[in-house]
Amino acid sequence: MRKLFHKQGSLILKETPFACVLQSRYRAERCDKCFKPGKVLKCSSCLYVRYCNRLCQKEAWPDHQEECGKLKEIGDRVVPDAGLMMSRIIRKLLKGGDVMKGYYTDKCYRRFWDLMPHEEDIKKDEKRMEHFQSLTVVLRSLIDEAAMPGNQELLRIFGKMCINSFNILDDEMNSIGTGMYLGASIMDHSCRPNAVAIFDGCNLNVRLLEDYHGAEIDFSKIFISYIDLLNPTDVRRDMLRKRYYFECGCERCRDEQELKLMNGAACANAQCDEPISMTARQDRCPGCSTAIKQTERDKFREISAFTMTQLEQMKDVTYLDICQLCLSKQEKVFHPFNVWYLKTLDLAFESAIEMEKWEDAIDYGSRLKDGFKRFNGAFHPLYALLLLKLGKIEIYLKHGKEALMNVNESEKILRITHGEEHDLYKKQLIPLLCQAATEYEQMDK
Repeated sequence: MRKLFHKQGSLILKETPFACVLQSRYRAERCDKCFKPGKVLKCSSCLYVRYCNRLCQKEAWPDHQEECGKLKEIGDRVVPDAGLMMSRIIRKLLKGGDVMKGYYTDKCYRRFWDLMPHEEDIKKDEKRMEHFQSLTVVLRSLIDEAAMPGNQELLRIFGKMCINSFNILDDEMNSIGTGMYLGASIMDHSCRPNAVAIFDGCNLNVRLLEDYHGAEIDFSKIFISYIDLLNPTDVRRDMLRKRYYFECGCERCRDEQELKLMNGAACANAQCDEPISMTARQDRCPGCSTAIKQTERDKFREISAFTMTQLEQMKDVTYLDICQLCLSKQEKVFHPFNVWYLKTLDLAFESAIEMEKWEDAIDYGSRLKDGFKRFNGAFHPLYALLLLKLGKIEIYLKHGKEALMNVNESEKILRITHGEEHDLYKKQLIPLLCQAATEYEQMDK
């Protein structure tokens, strides 16, 4: 009997990369073939790429063989990740990669030439064209002149790489590399996705975030998120327009109430939880009719500008004291679901963990939970990781009840998003769950 629906958490697509590249900063700690962390040894010839064992080295050799000599000639210079990725795509195509099929159902597939290059959009994109010109120079040291595609063909390859590549994420949802997946490229974006792409090393798994009714998966109805969802509508649309050249018109982007909430101010009436729009032409809170003063509008704009400036400056290095300053200014001014307040809390949470200020971390993480759940979604890896980190700290501080609650909730999510065979679930979550349960039992005695 054929399935009439696919359950939430079902694995609907599994794919190895057509081409991929590990970010250069991880070369000393991750395998260039499988992307798994651990002890890695340099290729004895080029001394550039590293592998975790002989099997990975042997499997990588057919693709690495020609690249190896070029990397050896380059010597100690670090090759731009995009240049190495593009050279690997070109070599793949020269070896018959143009006829490779990336299946997304039993019968349906995509080839490299099915991917959209957006070359006309890229020609109008000054920054991308500058990047393309710099990569053509790099490629001359990685590809033999006779094998180099013409400039127009190079631009199409570059366009396909830019638009169709995935950021490969580790278990902490940090970007560690870039990969191109032919079958998975069929999936469109939504700011309210019904599926999630998770990585096991460099292999991609797509799982359903909700039940899907139908005997066969129709991938025109499967949506993942291309971007960070913890952003207001205008920011998300701008990111999608600049990176992927389309205007998002999904249900969430049309939700005016959410836009108001993500940019919301707190009502002057402490008993009212209505988000106030400081840009709307209204002089009273729509929830409780408390007057909105011009001084409150001015203060909100001033603190918003200050917060955004500080967050931009902390893109690479986060300072807990700056986060605390922002949070003190935001108190009673920003609504608890204001996205800039949530972003500040997120940075403060991670910074407090880095500085081993555990009680502060629990405070920031606990205040962050509702916002993460609302805007990322109840079944999202980032929300699950937040709960997992909170649980781990609470176990350390012997807060058994809270730890068990958070780790249990994380388990329900990770079972859906990652599956029970993923290392994050098996090797990190399950031991932590056992530890939290033991801590709770001991506390209860």
